[in-house]
Amino acid sequence: MRIGEALRRLDDGMLMRGAFYALLSAAAIFLVIDIRDISRANAGLPGFDPLHEDQPVLPPALTDGRPAAPPVEPASPAEVLRKAIRFELQTGGVLLAEGAIDPGASARFAQEIEARGEYVKVIALNSPGGSVEDAIAMSKLIREKKLNTKVASKALCASSCPIVFAGGVGRIAEKDAVIGVHQVFNGSKDHPSADQAMSSAQATTARVARHLQEMGIEAGLWFHALETPPDRLYYLTPKEMAEFKLTTAEPAPVARKKI
Repeated sequence: MRIGEALRRLDDGMLMRGAFYALLSAAAIFLVIDIRDISRANAGLPGFDPLHEDQPVLPPALTDGRPAAPPVEPASPAEVLRKAIRFELQTGGVLLAEGAIDPGASARFAQEIEARGEYVKVIALNSPGGSVEDAIAMSKLIREKKLNTKVASKALCASSCPIVFAGGVGRIAEKDAVIGVHQVFNGSKDHPSADQAMSSAQATTARVARHLQEMGIEAGLWFHALETPPDRLYYLTPKEMAEFKLTTAEPAPVARKKI
């Protein structure tokens, strides 16, 4: 009898240990999957890169169900928005910045401002976003030069583009301007380790949040971005843009050099 009870206890103990190790293994598997997904997202693999032809220039709206279209369809075709950002000086002191913010865009933008800065009053944006580092650098230069920014009617400013938009002293979004935000990640094509991916994602998030705060933008804007995955967009309403201080009541006066 005692031998039988001992065997039953041994069997029960083995079953419990087996169940425990099975749960532990399952947890480890899910942890590896989560870390792998973070690494892939940070490397730009399932994330958003408008320069890649296999990804849409304009991600669908964030919804609880199936993907939804943006509130207004941008006027520019995908092939225009997908090209690396280019700059064109227009009448009235408007410098059009149109296309994806590719790595190196901020250096070209700085050269353009250096060459034409005395004529520029407003940076008009039409971009699906791209490099976060370049977007921050462009935004800082716009604020340093005390320029205004605007998104025209049916123009697009998404992903990292609102970071550039935030640099304007005066910030105008015309009726039917399409402005959207989502999570931002390092667009590196390398495959970082899980620890590197997590560290880079956190550092990038902190940098963007700090920059927007320095530009006078309310934290609510960034909360919406953090809640929206890279393959979706949270489209901002005019009311939200005003509440978050992403837009201002009117353009700010820009001092111009005497010729």
